[in-house]
Amino acid sequence: MNARPPAPTPPSLGRAALLVAEREITSQVRTKSFVISTVILLVGVLAAIVLSSVLAGRQGDDVPVAVVESVAGELPAGDGLALSDVPDRAAAEQAVRDGDVDAAVVPGEGPLGVEVVAMDAAPQALLDALTQRPAVVLLDPAAAEGGVRYAVTFGFGLVFMMSAMGFGATIAQNTVTEKQTRIVEILLSAVPARALLAGKVLGNSALALGQTAAIAAVSVLALVVTGQDDLLTMIGMPVVWFVVFFALGFVLLAAVFAASASLVSRTEDTGVVLQPATWLTMIPYLLVVIFNDNALVLRVMSYVPFSAPVGMPVRLFLGEAAWWEPLLSLGVLAASCAVVIALAARIYERSVLRMGARVKLGEVLRGAGAD
Repeated sequence: MNARPPAPTPPSLGRAALLVAEREITSQVRTKSFVISTVILLVGVLAAIVLSSVLAGRQGDDVPVAVVESVAGELPAGDGLALSDVPDRAAAEQAVRDGDVDAAVVPGEGPLGVEVVAMDAAPQALLDALTQRPAVVLLDPAAAEGGVRYAVTFGFGLVFMMSAMGFGATIAQNTVTEKQTRIVEILLSAVPARALLAGKVLGNSALALGQTAAIAAVSVLALVVTGQDDLLTMIGMPVVWFVVFFALGFVLLAAVFAASASLVSRTEDTGVVLQPATWLTMIPYLLVVIFNDNALVLRVMSYVPFSAPVGMPVRLFLGEAAWWEPLLSLGVLAASCAVVIALAARIYERSVLRMGARVKLGEVLRGAGAD
């Protein structure tokens, strides 16, 4: 009588999680909707930066520029510029302040022997008309700083919210669909529940992080192409920190989305259970947009786990954080991430196989506590 072959050794928890993560990644990148939406997003980011640079230097058909008579020969006529002569620098600055012209060309140091005077930004058409880039004197630099400050903080908050909500919703949808179709029972016969949850979180986190890194790369490319080297220097390191914080922050939120979705068996019921996770994703964006000039609010945000991925990079961009603060904030976020993932795994284990009516969170937590 032939001996029965030995049963195959089940994969380890880590190996099983990686298999699930691979399944999550391949199933999404093969869909046309994911590819098309990613391409549209990246093209949109590139177009927005390039277009904003172009429009920043254009107001109407011709840009009104005052030129001090002694340097009038340094600036060619035409090229989208409407030139007017003024006797001296004081008259040129007054014309800029009064709004009669967008900028003025005055005597100055450097190889060109001229400077450009503007309120908050020099028109690009004027800079392009000169053979070399001159020194630019801003009469109201605070206005320019305020605009850049709002744009950068808005960008950090929007990217985090859109990525977290988009991929979080995907995790929730897949979790409920697997329960509703009973596919989860087949999956759990091959891998443990914790591995299934870990794989979903890891796979979607890899996709979200990859998409965020691509957005950062395209943004840098657009800034280089448009010659905005000063802004690139300002946001370079904060963008790197943003990607690092995003990686941990998304893992935390992904675990919350997956655990919340495991409480229901029908797609129609996901709205209620996902509300807390949705608000945790939206609140950092709303706070950073509304309170981008409030140092106290930003400081608190940079140490709250759910808002640190937005709050700390913004503070680094503004130069309001000491060198050790991002390290401390990252440590708090990592510790919180471990606690939330452990709790989410216990909730997922106790609810993912329960069908029918929505499972009450309190009931699951009491069961988890008794374990």
